[in-house]
Amino acid sequence: MANQNGVHQTSADVIRMEHDYHPLPVVFDRAVAPREYIDMLSAYSAVNQGHCHPRIVAALVTQAQRLTLSSRAFYNSTALKLSRKWAYMVKGVPEGAAIILSVQGNFHGRTLGVVSLSTDPDCRAGFGPFLAGVGPTFVDGKETKTIRYGVAEDIERALELYGKRVAAFLVEPIQGEAGIVVPPEGYLARVAELCKAHNVLFICDEIQTGLCRTGKMLACEWDGVRPDIVLLGKALSGGLYPVSAVLADKAVMLCIKPGEHGSTYGGNPLGCAVAIAALDVLKDENLADRAQRLGEIFRTEVAALGMTVRGRGLLNAVVFEENAKKRSAWQFCLLLKSRGVLAKPTHVNIVRFAPPLVIEEDDMRRAIKIIGECYEELDKVGFLVARGYPW
Repeated sequence: MANQNGVHQTSADVIRMEHDYHPLPVVFDRAVAPREYIDMLSAYSAVNQGHCHPRIVAALVTQAQRLTLSSRAFYNSTALKLSRKWAYMVKGVPEGAAIILSVQGNFHGRTLGVVSLSTDPDCRAGFGPFLAGVGPTFVDGKETKTIRYGVAEDIERALELYGKRVAAFLVEPIQGEAGIVVPPEGYLARVAELCKAHNVLFICDEIQTGLCRTGKMLACEWDGVRPDIVLLGKALSGGLYPVSAVLADKAVMLCIKPGEHGSTYGGNPLGCAVAIAALDVLKDENLADRAQRLGEIFRTEVAALGMTVRGRGLLNAVVFEENAKKRSAWQFCLLLKSRGVLAKPTHVNIVRFAPPLVIEEDDMRRAIKIIGECYEELDKVGFLVARGYPW
């Protein structure tokens, strides 16, 4: 490709300019033997169905040749606006006083509204001021407290103090960007119970965890709960088209009236056709059961290598114990890449492994073998330098 001055730029030039996601130094165009990579990231769970699944591609092409966009005001609302509207219309919260609670370590996106919920300084620095009345903190007497993930007592206390003003509680069934943090068993059930007791909307962000990734269609099913609002995205299109959804019963959803909220591309025929095909693939190919079975194998085999592993289904992480290794998770991922396995760190000492749910068992076992070899060799500085890594 060429820059604005007409100077040709190589893939390496482009990688150096990329900073949003700190990408691995590899650029893909197409798969050509004999060079192979095992994808253990799935575009952050966007391609649960695998890359370019033929049924989803066919649905996109067929609909694209028929009708792509119709001019209409579609009620594809966002969870925060919907929750506030419900609080004022239904719950009776005084106008302008609604609160939306979250938890420490959350990641719900990068727009100004949702980074107001965040505790991650990388997401917040330089973007203030933030929305008032949203986030994981509350004042208890003279102390400002933060609602910890997995600690139901924290949200219980916040609701005791402010429940009459709280519109919603937003939580990930498993925290993804925080390092694949699985809450204690029964946590979601308990917070759902507390939300019901205080007439608060219980919202599950299933954008990464949903759509068969954890071994069930929705990760919240592990605790047997039915949220008031569910957020979906990523694998809802199989990675072929930007599609997201906010799901709720009519009693909540219809608080938004015609003309109050809309989106130019909301509900467009192309996106809907792709989403329907993507959902059909998940169901017809039994990908939830497959994720559960392969996930058990992954965690068992990786743990047998002496590594700390956690997760559910095919959403897993390997955690380097503090001071156990001289090198970082990023350097571990570079070594994996040199051996043909693609993964990304979520923090300095955590690596996420989330392959497409259609991965063959033999390929996954091959990836596990490489993971073990790289873990053993990670601290061999000469070995790494010989491969050109500038550490």
